[in-house]
Amino acid sequence: MSESMKMNYLFHSERLGFRTWNEHDLEAFAQLNADPEVMEHFPKPLSTEETAGFITRLQDHFDKRGYTYYATEVIETGEFIGFIGLAYQEYETDFTPATDIGWRLKKSAWGKGYATEGAKRCLQHAFETLNLSKIVAVCTLRNTNSENVMRKIGMTKKGEFDHPKLGDYPQHQRCVWYEITPK
Repeated sequence: MSESMKMNYLFHSERLGFRTWNEHDLEAFAQLNADPEVMEHFPKPLSTEETAGFITRLQDHFDKRGYTYYATEVIETGEFIGFIGLAYQEYETDFTPATDIGWRLKKSAWGKGYATEGAKRCLQHAFETLNLSKIVAVCTLRNTNSENVMRKIGMTKKGEFDHPKLGDYPQHQRCVWYEITPK
């Protein structure tokens, strides 16, 4: 990887680069968020306007906290594939407030190990650079693919809960949560 490519990223894994969001991300991120399969475990696909608001919130989160769900690219091609990263969550549960790790990748990036590779690198960043003491992860009961990634990155299942932000979406409200601390 060239030095100029490295400069585009806050940090990187072997194949993936992690960066902050910019106005050029809207079209590709809106396509990803409009895909019903990608959004299967969320209340609904997002419109372009909703995606633009989400990007603004992600940028604001980075400005406030120094981390976010990072725009993620394949380094070799520069292709935007979605996000992998960290977000501070304050919704009311027994384990929040806490920083969670999450990912959302476009379908063409599924099955290539990107979520696992990227999440492992984001955990390393969380513990070694940001000095966070604990990371949690949450997904719906039926989101077995995300739950598999949680296990692959060394997280431990802590329990189930009814997500307080999903009360209007009973099919998504029951969730599992995982946790990991630095080794």
